[in-house]
Amino acid sequence: MRSVHVIVDGRVQGVGYRYSLRAAAIDACVSGWVRNRADGSVEAVLEGPDAAVDEVLAWMTQGPPGAHVDRSRVTETETEPTGASAFEVRETA
Repeated sequence: MRSVHVIVDGRVQGVGYRYSLRAAAIDACVSGWVRNRADGSVEAVLEGPDAAVDEVLAWMTQGPPGAHVDRSRVTETETEPTGASAFEVRETA
């Protein structure tokens, strides 16, 4: 199991990025959350098997149609994965 924190910069708000990410994460059996940030970026935490997390991270570098990802910053979290089983869209930070 792996847990990562991700911040994605670019045109990622107002294009369905969060809800498309939720669908991609659910399809890959990855749990966590995603939210918009006040600075225009998107922030997410992903948790799941290494290969599944890598699959979602790869999706995040492209995003849905209409998105333009300039940069994706991934940080391995220092905490143990929680074993959560859902992926939620949160309110703007």
